[in-house]
Amino acid sequence: MAGAGGGSSDVQWCFSQVKGAIDDDVAEADIISTVEFNHSGELLATGDKGGRVVIFQQELENKSQPQSRGEYNVYSTFQSHEPEFDYLKSLEIEEKINKIRWLPQKNAAQFLLSTNDKTIKLWKISERDKRPEGYNLKEEDGRYRDPTTVTTLRVPVFRPMDLMVEASPRRVFANAHTYHINSISVNSDYETYLSADDLRINLWHLEITDRSFNIVDIKPANMEELTEVITAAEFHPNQCNTFVYSSSKGTIRLCDMRASALCDKHSKLFEEPEDPKQPPLPLLLLLEIISKKKEIIIIIMISDVKFSHNGRFMMTRDYLSVKIWDLNMETRPVETYQVHEYLRSKLCSLYENDCIFDKFECCWNGNDSVVMTGSYNNFFRMFDRAQRRDVTLEASRESSRPRSVLKPRKVCAGGKRKKDEISVDSLDFNKKILHTAWHPQDNIIAVATTNNLYIFQDKLN
Repeated sequence: MAGAGGGSSDVQWCFSQVKGAIDDDVAEADIISTVEFNHSGELLATGDKGGRVVIFQQELENKSQPQSRGEYNVYSTFQSHEPEFDYLKSLEIEEKINKIRWLPQKNAAQFLLSTNDKTIKLWKISERDKRPEGYNLKEEDGRYRDPTTVTTLRVPVFRPMDLMVEASPRRVFANAHTYHINSISVNSDYETYLSADDLRINLWHLEITDRSFNIVDIKPANMEELTEVITAAEFHPNQCNTFVYSSSKGTIRLCDMRASALCDKHSKLFEEPEDPKQPPLPLLLLLEIISKKKEIIIIIMISDVKFSHNGRFMMTRDYLSVKIWDLNMETRPVETYQVHEYLRSKLCSLYENDCIFDKFECCWNGNDSVVMTGSYNNFFRMFDRAQRRDVTLEASRESSRPRSVLKPRKVCAGGKRKKDEISVDSLDFNKKILHTAWHPQDNIIAVATTNNLYIFQDKLN
């Protein structure tokens, strides 16, 4: 499996760390809902359903142990969002963090955007290791002195103190979305960003909180005519005028903001033609969809879209597969990888237990040569684009000994099961990896399993 640094040598992945409690009884608030490395990979942020953001910092490498890179330890924890109530609509607004996006570092402080269903916040993460002492009009405990008792002037000085990491909200972007926010994406100009909900995409300036510009609106005049919703949106990494958004119909639209203020007409439409060789959906599932008037065929619904770092390709994830699209070719994806094709025969039961609505994310490695996404049973999949090879790995505490190498897993879809294979009937659909992230420079990955964050790295020789 080619790594972030390129080359064709195989990468052996080994366990590095696991964060989170071991308890079998998982509190709803502790379930991880997003994972994101910053641009240097030094910081790793997670958000959970309780509205908290936890930031891990990579320690400096230990020269006495050259075989291991620096571990990630807790750097800062803060409450990003609180539960709210919309009195006009009589709706509860969950505190769950839907997305976190880092801004490039410009000074000593770090900035990130976090969002729940309705409100986006810009947070400043800064360090303090000195405190001022020697005020003329204040005591050391903060009480003001009587000016008549001041007989001499002192020059305040800074004294060293224990390192303190502060998280402070600098901007709150609210009241712009009627529906639930599913995506935020920072523009390459680093001055603006977009936020997308089910029917609209808004453009914000990072310095302006009281207004945003609506750049996509697919809401029909009559809601009964609604046939699709927006599922994800992202800015191009290099072209500040270009963005894409995916839909529940399996299409991706590329828009150019130079064409018009409202991008209701796309520049390109990426849509795959129906494959006559593709096995049809089970009849029972089709009947179920028709009987419940589901106009959206669920398994083609795109749950995530990501541009490659070089901006030439984009990756989409639907329920069963990952597709790579060339921005210069709209008719079909240039690469298609089946994530868990063995579940196609199980779609009826997955529909009944609502697993078919799970939204899996995907990510690129540092040089766009490998893509990664999650699956069930705490499995995650990697696809090497150059060698056309794939591997299934598992995040579990059984293989969580320090620097223990992960063994590839295989699923038996039917017939006689081999010794090392797992039967598709024994997969645990309550264990799932929806959120993954890849270090921008190194072969370090983070995968979220319910309330645990696993960190793996390649085995250094």
